[in-house]
Amino acid sequence: MSAELKQRQERAELWRRYRTAADPESWEALIREHLPLVRYLAGRLVVHLPPQVELDDLISYGIFGLMEAIKRYDPSRGVKFETYAYTRIRGAMLDGLRAMDWVPQGLRRRAREVEACYRRLENRLGRPAEDAEVAAELGLTPDEFGELLKDLARTTVISLDDVLRSESDDPAAVLDRLADPGAADPLAAATLADLRQRLAQALAVLPERERLVITLYYYEGLTVKEIAEVMGVSPSRVSQLHTRAILRLRARLGGDGG
Repeated sequence: MSAELKQRQERAELWRRYRTAADPESWEALIREHLPLVRYLAGRLVVHLPPQVELDDLISYGIFGLMEAIKRYDPSRGVKFETYAYTRIRGAMLDGLRAMDWVPQGLRRRAREVEACYRRLENRLGRPAEDAEVAAELGLTPDEFGELLKDLARTTVISLDDVLRSESDDPAAVLDRLADPGAADPLAAATLADLRQRLAQALAVLPERERLVITLYYYEGLTVKEIAEVMGVSPSRVSQLHTRAILRLRARLGGDGG
């Protein structure tokens, strides 16, 4: 028997024991087994956040999400636990950040102003607006706009998630609400299909480097440091590209800025 097959069998037995008896040992074992996923997600988030947000806080929020995922997971729905837990863990971290209210209201308001500026300019120009054009529209110098982007990086760490959750809802939560686990919800499916199409269209018109950052971060799961190495730029440059991309996407997808 291969080591991989043995590991799968042991994991299946662990889940069987938990579902049938809910004994403390299997519960704790499941939590320990998936703690690396919590730490990984916390590490990806914390690099975008100011110093007052600590890694341990994110891990704590994420553990609550993991516990909830273990309680609610139903393997009969055909969703891998890691996929299901990813959404729950990240959602718990984002909810914790929202509860902390760590972004000043003035900065949130400024983010909405910049999103509206991108929307106006790109509708007028029919192409992605350049930094100098956005700065001029806002009455700022290029240097002032660059500093503003650095400040706004704090407001965009959860922005794409907010856009997706506000329109499509948490995919795991959609699964939870299905009346028949074996049947798809036509409305949920149509909503998700429409959102995917709109998101694909919005991504397609991003400037190439911004699109690459979004792809590597959200689709490939790379960290900011890893993206910087791939692109041959500094992590702060990656953060700036990420911020611009999110502001453009929110403008196109109708985000409200939090």
